[in-house]
Amino acid sequence: MRQVFLDTETTGLYPAQGHRIIEIAAVEAINRRVTNNHFHVYLNPDREIDAAAQEVHGITLEFLQDKPRFKDVVDEFLDFVADAELVIHNAPFDVGFLNSELGKIDRQNLEKTSGNIIDTLKMAKEMRPGQRNNLDALCRHFGIDNSKRTLHGALLDAELLADVYMSMTRGQESLMMDLAEESVVEQDLSLDVEARTIKVLAASPDELSAHQEYIEGLNKNGDCVWQSLEGRTQEGN
Repeated sequence: MRQVFLDTETTGLYPAQGHRIIEIAAVEAINRRVTNNHFHVYLNPDREIDAAAQEVHGITLEFLQDKPRFKDVVDEFLDFVADAELVIHNAPFDVGFLNSELGKIDRQNLEKTSGNIIDTLKMAKEMRPGQRNNLDALCRHFGIDNSKRTLHGALLDAELLADVYMSMTRGQESLMMDLAEESVVEQDLSLDVEARTIKVLAASPDELSAHQEYIEGLNKNGDCVWQSLEGRTQEGN
């Protein structure tokens, strides 16, 4: 199974107010193992960055002046996430911004070009109701080192999210391992049964007489297959 852990940084909070994406990061995992394959790009938003947003991620407009626009990287991005299961913390935020950018260049929404989308914030709220469930809080809860996260950065956050998601879903992996172990035990037990000596009990004279009466009763209605088979067996003996 291919999964992509995705995060973005933006100029502000609301795409409806004209805010844009300035960083996209996507980290690949195959069968729950993170690979070295990832997509990471900074983007020129062609607009100012809100001061509050810049305090969060530390990305300046000056730094972004020579970076590509979203339309320049969209094909590469969509190819990377195509048919993968997307794992995003607070998915409505990132998906909303990505769909806004896609809409500006007449492209389909992300949901139509990728596989299933998992919101780890929703998962965390269900697992830890009433508690803080931002990425830092989840890293502390699961013992994941996030000491390098002095500012929000899409690539580091996507990598941390992969660790958090693996920790959140580790019980599912353990369950599959337990089922596999139970299957091995059942197989071993069946081998032990087959290895035992089977004791054969001979029929008593009364049981043989009762069996013969039963066969003769069946034969009244026509040729009895069982009687002909017994006759062949006796001839063979």
